[in-house]
Amino acid sequence: MTRSPSSKPPVIVWLRQDLRLGDQPALAAAVETGHPVLPVYVLDEGDHALSPGGASRWWLHHSLAALARDLERRGGTLVLRRGREPGRVIEALAREIGAVGVHWGRRYDAGEVAVDKAVKARLADAGITAKSFNTSLLFEPWTTLNKSGRPYQVFTQFWRTCRSGSEPSAPLPAPARVPAPAELPASDRLADWALLPTRPDWAKDFHQVWQPGEVGAAAQLDRFLDGALRGYRAERDRPDRDGTSRLSPHLRFGEISPRQTWHALHHHLATARQPPDADAETFLAELAWREFSYSLLYYNAELARAPLKPQFAHFPWRPDEAALRAWQQGRTGYPIVDAGMRQLWATGWMHNRVRMITASFLIKHLLQPWQAGERWFWDTLVDADPANNAASWQWVAGSGADAVPYFRIFNPVLQGRKFDPNGAYVRRWVPELAALDGDAIHEPWKSDHFQSGKVGAYPPPIIELAAARDRALAAFASLNGREAAEP
Repeated sequence: MTRSPSSKPPVIVWLRQDLRLGDQPALAAAVETGHPVLPVYVLDEGDHALSPGGASRWWLHHSLAALARDLERRGGTLVLRRGREPGRVIEALAREIGAVGVHWGRRYDAGEVAVDKAVKARLADAGITAKSFNTSLLFEPWTTLNKSGRPYQVFTQFWRTCRSGSEPSAPLPAPARVPAPAELPASDRLADWALLPTRPDWAKDFHQVWQPGEVGAAAQLDRFLDGALRGYRAERDRPDRDGTSRLSPHLRFGEISPRQTWHALHHHLATARQPPDADAETFLAELAWREFSYSLLYYNAELARAPLKPQFAHFPWRPDEAALRAWQQGRTGYPIVDAGMRQLWATGWMHNRVRMITASFLIKHLLQPWQAGERWFWDTLVDADPANNAASWQWVAGSGADAVPYFRIFNPVLQGRKFDPNGAYVRRWVPELAALDGDAIHEPWKSDHFQSGKVGAYPPPIIELAAARDRALAAFASLNGREAAEP
């Protein structure tokens, strides 16, 4: 006999960046109350900096569809609503269905924190219990302060503090059942949100690369642990090889938690009777960079808009729409840069080493504001994360915490030869250059094929590297009034 839905007043679980059932503290606590549970996602229709970009909207559509299916298998229902102020939407829904409580996972952007505090206060005034939980981090920002009670500005110190503390707690199992309310409120249709591109469908090939949802996240973690983890420390810098975890979009949307990832890694090593090694430690440090980025976001509300180092507000950028567009389209004439930008457009993702190369080229060779690159990545990355994206762009620009030194300017030719030595990555994403050998492919303008026009419409270099480097060093030196000189 099938159990009928409960007639008790429900508890709402307000989902945001935690679209999963396993290790979901807000959901688990709601189920433990014994009341029916109503998971809700509210599409934020407000026009602000954290509105999801096009690639993120594609992922969100498929992640929500997967979550709805997972809930249905456990007797639950996902309700979809939308509005310019999601907090107000949740408050109205709570009153509409007579909810006894609202649970959610904490957010860390200052604006979102303020919204959540206000929602919690208004719900309390209405006699509705509101509880927030850590659903997305290993170490919340206020737990990783230095001895002076201030946030770390150097990653290695931050990571050392994290490693010296206790292990993250074990992840929670997914509830066997998510009991639905006796009467369900109205819900939007996911298709009506128009999250997917139509014409042109620039995301048509995304499904060949990605499987959004909790099941896809778990499968990707298993593939990584069984494959690319071995040799990760060295291979993760090779874009021509499958040497990275590719977990970033799943972590971004909370389809898998960092606690699940952390403990799965250690379980894998224990099962193989293998002590943690350099590969495992390097991967954990990558997880920790995400944590460090969220600490920076929590204590710096303008992370995506203003430089952390105030002197960079006076940097002599040279905004150039044509140069920016050539970079966006993968038409700079530098193959490793163009390969990365084309991979980004085709798959919604770019190899991390190439992200650094392309960002350095835009900022330091082309002298375009880092915010322009941050916005483009925000729109085109399926893993566009409000903390990681901004912190990483500021790191490359030299304006952020623990940032790369101003004089470190990635030479795209040398970077290509070092990390794509046979040119396989470039050939895949810049097929015009497929006929060139591994050495010539990174400087195609020097080849006979280029001179004779046998590389199709591939452009010549947009800028000369040596001159661009000198210009960048002079611009950086102008910040403190001294002459640039490489140490």
